[in-house]
Order: sequence, then C-alpha cells, then structure tokens
Amino acid sequence: MAVTHARLPSPGRPIQVIAHRGASDDAPEHTLAAYRKAIEDGADALECDVRLTADGHLVCVHDRRVNRTSNGRGAVSALELADLAALDFGSWKDREESPDWDPVPGELTSVLTLERLLDLFTEVRATGRPLQLAIETKHPTRWAGQVEERLLDLLRRYGLDAPPADGPSPVRVMSFSARSLYRVRSAAPTLPTVYLLQFVSPRLRDGRLPAGARIAGPGMRVVRNHPAYIDRLHRAGHRVHVWTVNEPEDVELCVRLGVEAIITNRPRQVLSQLGRF
Repeated sequence: MAVTHARLPSPGRPIQVIAHRGASDDAPEHTLAAYRKAIEDGADALECDVRLTADGHLVCVHDRRVNRTSNGRGAVSALELADLAALDFGSWKDREESPDWDPVPGELTSVLTLERLLDLFTEVRATGRPLQLAIETKHPTRWAGQVEERLLDLLRRYGLDAPPADGPSPVRVMSFSARSLYRVRSAAPTLPTVYLLQFVSPRLRDGRLPAGARIAGPGMRVVRNHPAYIDRLHRAGHRVHVWTVNEPEDVELCVRLGVEAIITNRPRQVLSQLGRF
C-alpha cells in the first residue's frame, strides 16, 4: 500500500512516534538491535515490556512464556537470567532479504535486560537528544508488586524516577493493570502513568481513568470502533497514546482525532507519513 502524507492538525505539537518493542517490523522485538534501529530511524520514544525473572532481573519480554520469541520453553518468572541468556531470541524472525542496516553482532539474538536498555537510553539522551521511554509492566504475574518495586528502584538508580526541573519526564510507566499503576503512583507520584485499554469499560465510557492513571492508552481497535471516545478522553483532560498503529489509514485516523502519541512497529514509515523523515 502506498504511503500518503497524513494531514497534520495545525497548530499543535507533533504527534510523538513511539517504537513498539523497538523497530520490531525490521528486527526481532525487544532485542537491542531493534532499539538501535528505532533510534536510527528517528523515533521520539521507545516502548518495552518488562517481566521479572526468578532471580530478580527485569527483562524485556512480552509473553509470559519464552516459547514464541526464543528457541526455549518456559515461563519468564520461572527462569533465571542465566537461563534466558543461553537462549536465542532473534532467529525466529524470518527475512526474505538481508536488512539494509548493520546490527551489532549478538544484539539480534540476546535477551535484553531493562538495565541494558536503560544504559543505551541514557547514552542517547546524554548527546542532547530528547528521547523518551515507555515501560509496560506485564500482568498477571507471580511477582505481584515486586515488578513495580524493582522497576522503580532501577529508575531511581538512573535518576529517571521523576521529571527534571526543566522539562517533562523522560520515562512513563504503562499497564493494563490499574493496580500496578496505583502502586507506581503511590511510590513515585510525579512519574507519568498510562492506562492501556483493549476495550472500553462501561464505567469508563465518559472518559474517566482509574486512580493512578494520567494518560489513556487505547488499542487501535478501540479507536476504529469508538472514535468519539477519544474526544471524551480529551475533554476529561487526558492525553491519548494509541497502540499498535502500523497501517497508513490508521495513522490518518489518529491524526484526525488529535491523539498525542502513536505506538508503532514501523517508526520510520510513520515518521515519513507524518512528513518528519
């Protein structure tokens, strides 16, 4: 399908383009190569999912089990980091041709810890680039509460648990779990939080969000089926970050509705459609 330039609303701030699990259309999701590619492509922000290993490390893995995205089997929560480090997390992704970019050896296949991603993130920000990071906590989990505790401890170590005095927070926490976001808001009140939605709950149809959530994160299916809901969210004072927006017509719809952020597997394509590449 040909990409057409989206009609941007004017005036207003540019829609933020967030790389979903990195540039995951081009590289295996949640690998360091996928995040380097997203940065190279000009993404405004990176998105990752985090799960806690049996020995207390946060790793960037979407599924509860490693079966789909590695050559191993088992639940992340039952495996130690050394077990995950022995697996191949990239060869499952087929390519019809070689990529037009050069990944660093090993970064296409190794499990990625959140700590290593934060190293890359802070390295890029140290150059003056205002890159942001959206971290999703996955639920349910056997480590209820410990995921958020470990996450906030790690963000404090990097000085990322609160906005700087001269600008917005570089990090936000997302979740489908209202309880998870409440834990985060209670421990780090100034850290932005995003409530992810797969459907519109009857009690939230007026645009309200659960306690602890400040930003709405509806899925693209919600946006297609209930476009008026986006206006209700805006009238309630909430920003809207939509996932996962890959098709040109969906980008167009998000632009027309005035959403603040698009989460996509194809950051380069979306940036090009928005006239920013």
